[in-house]
Amino acid sequence: MHPSVESLFGRVDVIARRAHPDLVTALDRAIRLGEIESVLPGVYARTDHKNFPAVRVQALRLYEPKAVLIEHAAAQMSFWPTVEVDAVTAAVSRKLTPQPGFRFRRRTIPNHLVQEIDGVRLTSAALTAIDIGADAIDVALRTGAATLEEMREALAAIRWQPGNAARRLVLQESSDDPWSTAERRFHGLLRGAGIEGWRGNVEATGTGYTVDVLFRSERLVIEIDGHAYHGDANFEHDRWRQNAIVLAGWRVLRFTWTMIDEYPERVIETVRAALAHRRRNPTTTGS
Repeated sequence: MHPSVESLFGRVDVIARRAHPDLVTALDRAIRLGEIESVLPGVYARTDHKNFPAVRVQALRLYEPKAVLIEHAAAQMSFWPTVEVDAVTAAVSRKLTPQPGFRFRRRTIPNHLVQEIDGVRLTSAALTAIDIGADAIDVALRTGAATLEEMREALAAIRWQPGNAARRLVLQESSDDPWSTAERRFHGLLRGAGIEGWRGNVEATGTGYTVDVLFRSERLVIEIDGHAYHGDANFEHDRWRQNAIVLAGWRVLRFTWTMIDEYPERVIETVRAALAHRRRNPTTTGS
């Protein structure tokens, strides 16, 4: 590779052809030799690097500086670093020719819902979450990246855009602050059964712990074990945590994803029984 091109790639991941007119010949030679490849027209990266989402994002910044990163790529860059990105999606103001590994959407993002990270323009966490849907909303709530109120405000700010009916529905399903798919499903079971008087992800008084579902007046805590397997460290932490909650006078029920998904009627029967027991025995420990 030409020394000047090699030196540039030692400092940056991508190079825009128009920014280096003196290196056009060297860039063309590097392409012919397979040393670099096009990520977007006129924007190059080292060979085999263009499939990295971070490289695509940097290429987009050079190719269309006014573009706003949205959806999964925006989530990965802000509050959800582990989310998979199959294509970098961006809101743009003009029609762009489709490119492999990218999706361009003609869309206007209100300025107050655009943030900048490392020179890249992307949607706010609140808008990113409602654009993606339930899983992203759960992550944003769990990590504190955005609140439900911020998401509702973001939805109101884009009220003219397509897809808002679906966004509105998933926000309604998130009204009790679920932090996982399993919690979301459980909240739906409670609402469907007409069970009231509970809150999601609030602190159980006297414990210092935030619990999945809390019936405050009945002194009942419900913990939801989701899809993920709990390793030894988390397993032991959960037991110390539950012991502290019980010693503070709370009763604890635990349900797994399988219980919620395959035996919903039995889960609701168990919750009703726990609530009825407390109401029949108001002087039980912890009152």
